[in-house]
Amino acid sequence: MQRFAYWRLSAYYFAYFAFIGVYSPYFGLYLQSLSFSAWDIGLLMSQVQLTRVFGPYLWGLLADRSGQRLPIIRLSGVAALIAFSAFFFISSFATVLLAMAVFSIFWAASLPLVEALTFDHLRDNPAHYSRVRLWGSVGFIVVVMGAGALLDQQPLSAVLWIGVAALVCIVFFSMRLPDAAGHVPQAVSAPLGDVLRQPRVRALLVACFAMAAAHGAFNIFYSIFLAAHGYSKALVGALFSLGVLAEIAVFLFMPRALRRFSLRTILLACFSVGVARFALIGWGVDSLVLMVATQLMHGLTFGAFHSAAISAVNRWFSGPTRARGQALYSSLSFGAGGLVGGLVSGWSWGRLGGELTFALSSLYALVGLLLVAIWITKKDVSETGGSCVSNNPDGV
Repeated sequence: MQRFAYWRLSAYYFAYFAFIGVYSPYFGLYLQSLSFSAWDIGLLMSQVQLTRVFGPYLWGLLADRSGQRLPIIRLSGVAALIAFSAFFFISSFATVLLAMAVFSIFWAASLPLVEALTFDHLRDNPAHYSRVRLWGSVGFIVVVMGAGALLDQQPLSAVLWIGVAALVCIVFFSMRLPDAAGHVPQAVSAPLGDVLRQPRVRALLVACFAMAAAHGAFNIFYSIFLAAHGYSKALVGALFSLGVLAEIAVFLFMPRALRRFSLRTILLACFSVGVARFALIGWGVDSLVLMVATQLMHGLTFGAFHSAAISAVNRWFSGPTRARGQALYSSLSFGAGGLVGGLVSGWSWGRLGGELTFALSSLYALVGLLLVAIWITKKDVSETGGSCVSNNPDGV
């Protein structure tokens, strides 16, 4: 990858996840300040996951058939900025729900297309994806720490100003993204339906659904859970940042790990840690030491998991199916999985409490662990992860 492409892609990831750094930890608290119930908050926050069920695939299909990937990325950024700006003027449940739906439709478009664009730039070195993606984690940390300190001094409506600033940066950097020709494989790729009929592919996608569902309560209610147990917003931001620091460390290590361990081994480790992590969040929230430990586990339950999963998708979906493969991964995991996890947690939070809600998240991770253990065999990933996704282990 050329250096100018590396830095422009990295800048986009920085801005994209900077927005998530204010949205994920603090937007639920903002909605709570508008006196919405736990069910209302779960339903509103789940709009992003709902549109991710169908949005990425439809956007990916449009990009594949039109060949207009970059214009779609740029248009979606502008539309998302306009839709998010509506939150300054509305506060009723119906209007907020409508604005969330419109925002989510366009927010769902860009990242899978940028992921495919990044892999096209990486060409024969997709294992180095993590070196680009880690800048997204840096953006998240910068904003989540800064916003946490600011929100201890300012009203929660400041979340909207920070979110708009991040979206403006996304639009700016989308205009700077370099295009790349789609990678043409040496062998003819299998039709999408044939790929989806492979047991390993179906098992992976359902396992990804389970891992995203496991994160549902965490993504929506973790900040609320911590605040209810006496944690300041600055400390909430620090814990989120610690998790992302662990994620960055994992991203830096992943090229080496993908060469040394099989994708199956990495996925099994990630799901095993997920089972423990969410149970500990639910039952150990009063212990800062345990909360620190569970945030360090984020490096595996998200960082290593996402790198391994997206590497498998990149390997098993090739040629003209790649953008749709990335879209399916996003739709079924962050979309459908996040939607189910978010809605169920919204229901269970008010009826069962936070402890049992996070215990349910642990069960989702256990389901994913069993799917990988049973349906993704050693033969399916007999090579190490690095050789699965990279023909040049010496690096960029």
